[in-house]
Amino acid sequence: MFAEILTIGDEILTGHTVDSNSAFIASRLTERGYWVRRITTVGDDVEEIKTAVREILARKPEVLVISGGLGPTHDDVTMLAVAEALNRKLILCEGCLEKLKAFYERLHREGYIDDPNLNEGRKKMAYLPEGAEPLENTEGAAPGAFIEHEGVKVFVLPGMPREMRAMLENEVLPRLGRRKFVQRKFLAEITDESKLAPILQEALERFNVRIHSSPKGFGKYIGLIIFAEREKEVERTAAFLRERGIGLEEA
Repeated sequence: MFAEILTIGDEILTGHTVDSNSAFIASRLTERGYWVRRITTVGDDVEEIKTAVREILARKPEVLVISGGLGPTHDDVTMLAVAEALNRKLILCEGCLEKLKAFYERLHREGYIDDPNLNEGRKKMAYLPEGAEPLENTEGAAPGAFIEHEGVKVFVLPGMPREMRAMLENEVLPRLGRRKFVQRKFLAEITDESKLAPILQEALERFNVRIHSSPKGFGKYIGLIIFAEREKEVERTAAFLRERGIGLEEA
């Protein structure tokens, strides 16, 4: 099963913000058995986002997770761009509007803001692509969205890491099931990655696994991560490498 990730924000492209969101999303999707095939980043531009979404959908991943651009300001255009990319209208979610109203009233009561009323920027966050299911934001204001489009599960999440992580854990992952995925880390006792390469290639041809190698410089070990859907397949791969004279230690 394949997945793709799209992160959005000029602050990422300019280097002012490190994109930790894509790494977190990728790790959690990998644990659920998805191969994350690509991670794409674009700026806060409707046309750029539309183009990226359409290109990703054309590759037909099972899952697309989008993060960023759901706030109240002028550059938060992700929902609009996703709606246009899917040829859907952007419509008001009345339930989202009520939750936003309650959110800002609570912040006002607690002394965080001086005005609890829903201005245009706040109302803007209640608009979702037509047919989208709202995703609850337990850590902030803007709701996310879940849309099934031509066989692709599309999730639109906030860009604030705390909000994104909570929504991913509480709203996204439960919709993806409980499929087990195995990752095991090893240290291979070999000094030169180029000598290891043909043996790894042979392992990939024999077994239903993916292998990531990480050289530690020209030293005693090369790090390996073996990914598979079943523990048995990892064990068979490790046994094959040992048969080929590669010493392996669990990392």
